[in-house]
Amino acid sequence: MKIEVKSSGPILIVFLLTACLLSAQNLGRRAVWQAKIAPSNAAPGAIIQSIEKNSPLEKAGFLPGDRLIRVNGVSILDEEIWSDIFYGLRGDTPITIEAVRDNSLYKKQLRFEPLEMESHTNLETFYEEITSAYGITQRIIITKPRKKGRQPAVVLIGGLSCSSIETYPGRKGNWVQTITDLVEKSGMVVMRIEKPGVGDSDGDCGQSDFLMDLEGYRAAIRNLKSKSYVDPDKIVIYGSSMGSALAPLLANEFNLAGVISDGTFFKTWYEHMLEIERRILQFQGNTEAEIVEKMNNYFIPLYYGMLIEKKTYQEVVNTYPALAQFNYHGPAHMYGRPVRYYQQLQDFNLAGQWEKLKVPVRILRGSNDWIMSAFDNKMILQVLKRNGHSDHALLEYPGLDHWNTIHKTSKDSFEGKAGKWDEGTVLVIIEWAQEMAGIQP
Repeated sequence: MKIEVKSSGPILIVFLLTACLLSAQNLGRRAVWQAKIAPSNAAPGAIIQSIEKNSPLEKAGFLPGDRLIRVNGVSILDEEIWSDIFYGLRGDTPITIEAVRDNSLYKKQLRFEPLEMESHTNLETFYEEITSAYGITQRIIITKPRKKGRQPAVVLIGGLSCSSIETYPGRKGNWVQTITDLVEKSGMVVMRIEKPGVGDSDGDCGQSDFLMDLEGYRAAIRNLKSKSYVDPDKIVIYGSSMGSALAPLLANEFNLAGVISDGTFFKTWYEHMLEIERRILQFQGNTEAEIVEKMNNYFIPLYYGMLIEKKTYQEVVNTYPALAQFNYHGPAHMYGRPVRYYQQLQDFNLAGQWEKLKVPVRILRGSNDWIMSAFDNKMILQVLKRNGHSDHALLEYPGLDHWNTIHKTSKDSFEGKAGKWDEGTVLVIIEWAQEMAGIQP
């Protein structure tokens, strides 16, 4: 919210500003733990591995090696509960933490400082909120060039993980750098949406599903199109990973000006997961005969039970105990999201949205992206051509993996070896967005 108040009294100005901000902002500001904490493998809880100096944990007397067992009365029984607690930390709120040290209970109440908000030179930054059809209030972050009039915009839709889309001070990484460059170098309004339970948003990312995410994106785009400083006819959607599969759907629903798809898939999630497992088995050195045996006996039954028969992983494993040795997901979660998320995704016809597209389409795929299939991207082009679409292009970026990192081989990416950042990827995305919005680079 941008507020302009005219008054002869400075006290009145402060009062009005404070009242307006309090009425407009209902979300608490997130905080960070200022410590490295990891779930315990040997017992319930999470182990403090290191603590920053002068942090709230250190001042309260906590030490490396302490095993956190409860936060605000919630017992840390598994990794998923700890993940919810970790991401749910809020600033300026009393937090009661209980830990075990030398077989004794250590309990303290403390407060964490709210995380500093991001800022950008020559840009206005707005922290706002929307409420989805599910009644979940979510954070949106909008950056805007300091100029008047209606401006073209980019809507950024991220992947399925519970990672934040905020570039707060001190946060680093290739995805963070991609967002920063898009915001600071595009010359366009850029809107990002935090998922339920991520960043400042209400909700629980570990329990929110595909349809909840989708309704949040819909509410955010409606909000953006209503802004007086945004040209509603020049809004481009840029989707990364899962967001790239959603981009055509949202572009069709809201008559957006163009689609930029980065690291997408096209087939059903069932097919997609089987392809991933096959690639992983290859990276692990299995022979082709071994791959066929494991796909037939383990992975096809596992994902059929989960995605087609709508069971949890644990329910499938209970029926076929031999699957347990090959299942690396949680009892009811995959990649931090509930099984329900993927079951809804399986039933959602995202591929059909590509057939309906009329606006320009640009697709970026890394040659070393082992998560997404190269053939899926080629299938999209075939579908677009078959349906008379003329303005589309696919760029396969040399060496790029699924996480905006350059590697020598896709196996290097799979094994987590160090890669390098290449600014060229985001510059391509910016050029595409500007082209679709009618901006001269």
